[in-house]
Order: sequence, then structure tokens, then C-alpha cells
Amino acid sequence: MSSVLDEVVNDLEAEHAALGNVLDSLSAADWDIPTHAPGWSVRDQVSHLAFFDEAAALAITDAEAFTAEARAAPEKVSEPEGSYLARGRGMAPGGVLDWWRAAGGGLIGAARTVDAKARLPWYGPDMSPASFLSARLMETWSHGLDIVDVVDCVRPDTDRLRHIAFLGSRTRAYSYIARGMELPATPVQVELTSPSGEKWLLGDVDAAEVIRGTATDFCRVVTQRRHLADTNLEIIGPAAEEWMTIAQAFAGPPGPGRQPGEFAGEQKA
Repeated sequence: MSSVLDEVVNDLEAEHAALGNVLDSLSAADWDIPTHAPGWSVRDQVSHLAFFDEAAALAITDAEAFTAEARAAPEKVSEPEGSYLARGRGMAPGGVLDWWRAAGGGLIGAARTVDAKARLPWYGPDMSPASFLSARLMETWSHGLDIVDVVDCVRPDTDRLRHIAFLGSRTRAYSYIARGMELPATPVQVELTSPSGEKWLLGDVDAAEVIRGTATDFCRVVTQRRHLADTNLEIIGPAAEEWMTIAQAFAGPPGPGRQPGEFAGEQKA
């Protein structure tokens, strides 16, 4: 395994641990609190992560079996009331937690055996292991954010956000493709401050159009967990502004995102 891939796997494991600390603190009632994702409770968020961590482990360990299962049962991932949500809704909270822990442990174990030069199948195009596992980290963080947004628990952001920020920057073109829109030729640079205070430069570092702010705000926007209006991102230029209104770092059809004002109180003076 390459050092870069080692780093991604270690950070994914740490992100799982951070979410595990949150889930361990929940009361039984907390698991049924509605989240800001319409129709989804805390247990639904955890069920989603458990299902896709299991699927990711299978994609690593048996690509043919994963591909066959994905083709045979697309309703598991495309229907809002899919089988994995029904499974979680039929469990006690402890059962959902055990399912998620087992799935995450299986994924981490499989990830530590993967060839860094492999191509891994998924529900979209095949991916490199580093991108594949960065996407799992992004999912763990973003669905975990859905949970901490509504329960009385803190999960501070860390510089593990660099993986999500990188994906967010690299998926600018995909954000347009997902909506059938044409990508502007205008380059955009991204200047972020990490939770530890580091400066990260992404995109076209010589571009005149700029997105500037915290990695926390940028990652929340590109995962559609915050509306741009509820952040302090500084946007310079129409192409940069347009991108941030449609940004989507995750695969699949465009989501509804969050509405302006849902998190207005987070904005700093």
C-alpha cells in the first residue's frame, strides 16, 4: 500500500472513530430524531452508512460479486425507502450501531489489503483506491454532520477535511455534468484555511476568480450540507459563484441540498 493510501485509510478509520463517539453518547430516543435530510432520522443516516460501507468492502474484496449485486438490486440505492432503510428501521438502536460498526470494521480491514494501483467498481465509474476511500470518508463525515446537527453532541472538524476539500475541488466539472449544464471555461482557485490554521490552495491557483474561506464552510457546501448563504465563504467572480450554487462532491443525481437560513446562526460576524 502506498503512503498516500495509508494516510487515507488511517484518516477514514479516525473519522469512523469520531462518529462512533457521537453514536455511543446517544439515548434511545435520539436515534429517531429527524435530521435536515427530508424524511431521514438519525437511524436512517447510520443505516445508510452501514449499507454503503458493506458495499464498499465487497467492491474491494470481490469486484465481480459487487457488480452483480449492484445490477441485480438497484432499488437498494435508488429508492428513498430502500431495503437498507427498512432494515435499520426494524432494529433497536443497539442493533443499528452494531451493524454500522461491523460494516465499518470490514471496510477498514479490506482497505488495508487493497492494491494502490487497482481500479475499484462503484455505482458510477470505477475509481482509484485513494479516491474510493476518500469518498467513504466524505460520506462518513457528511452523514455524521447530519447527525450532530440535531443531537446534543459535538464532533469537532479536523484537518481530515483535506480529503473532502480535494474531492470538492476536483468535482467541479461533475457538478455541471450531473445537472446537464455546460462547464464554464473560466478557471477558479480555492483558498481555504484548515481547522488547524493551515492554508490550502486548490483548483487553478493562478485564476482570477476565487473561493476563499474555511475548509469547514467549503466542505459543507460541496457536500450540500449548507446553503452558500449560510456560510462566510468569499466568492469572487460569476463562475465561482455559479459553481458554489450547484457544487456536488458526491456521486448520483443532484440533491435538494439545504435551504437558505436553515443554519443562519452559524455565520460569524
